[in-house]
Amino acid sequence: MTLSVTPCTDPSRWNGFVNQFNGHPQQLWGWGKTKAEHGWSAERLLLSDGGQVVGTAQLLLRRLPFPFRALAYIPRGPQGEPGRETQLLDAVAGYARDKHHAVALTTEPDWEASSDAAGLLPAAGFRQSTNTILIPRTLILDLRLSEEDLLAAMSKKHRQYIRKSGREALEYRAVRREEIPQCLAVYKQTAERAGFGIHEDGYYLDIFDNLGADSPVYAAFKGDDVVAFLWLSASGFTAFELYGGMSEEGERLRANYALKWLAIREMKERGITRYDFNGLLNDGVSKFKMGWAQHEDLLAGTWDKPLSPLYPLYNSALPLAKTALRKVRGAVAGVRERLGR
Repeated sequence: MTLSVTPCTDPSRWNGFVNQFNGHPQQLWGWGKTKAEHGWSAERLLLSDGGQVVGTAQLLLRRLPFPFRALAYIPRGPQGEPGRETQLLDAVAGYARDKHHAVALTTEPDWEASSDAAGLLPAAGFRQSTNTILIPRTLILDLRLSEEDLLAAMSKKHRQYIRKSGREALEYRAVRREEIPQCLAVYKQTAERAGFGIHEDGYYLDIFDNLGADSPVYAAFKGDDVVAFLWLSASGFTAFELYGGMSEEGERLRANYALKWLAIREMKERGITRYDFNGLLNDGVSKFKMGWAQHEDLLAGTWDKPLSPLYPLYNSALPLAKTALRKVRGAVAGVRERLGR
């Protein structure tokens, strides 16, 4: 049975459905609004069977050069009634093809790689892609566990550093909007040391404004100065780490240990049951993340459904375009650095 697709224009109603179906924070209205203010467009789709909403999908659209028209992307969605996952995707794919002439629908669902839903993706016309946006290998804590059980699952070193950094002369608390520039200054220091690119300040301020209470930021303060921060997004079901960083003083004091433990406890206090560390790589940050539990999680990954005969050409051209874009962004960042902007 084909589901009907209806755009939703009410932010409160939309977020209500996302939380009703245990959706991811990247499916919340404010996340789509932020992306729409920075190069994408966003549509929130209600997927119904006989007039009853059985699922939803926040669809992000990016215009592409001729002849590809557009890319349609669902970050960590869709969400809906269990057992309908591929039916929901099929409805969104038809909408993206017919209304936006998209070359493909890309989805990175919030499903375990071993789930039945993920196993059905090839038969539904999806192909696994290496053009990953959100890393599927991650660590997800079950916040239904007691604090004692969460601590017991950590490495001994993590428990020690939580206690040690908690005894330092630091204040750990939520960040106010006027303190966000301090966090971003620390983030720039972190990015420069680690060699990764970041957005302009306005992007992060838009996230803070558009998501509101669904994007809490916590920081460690030494006096009036931020020495470490951790930025989350949160639906009613899942907390998801977005950004974080430390100054050299924060590193010395190992402020990130007590800070992350504060964030985990705050999310648990909200009634959230999943805390996603947002990706594991083979680097120092990931080594730090892996000390918080004795397991890893593997999500379904990145999947494309071709919607145009031009998909093979698009799929081969995308990695080259990404490489060129990274070089341009690096050059622009270098110019801005030299100009002191």
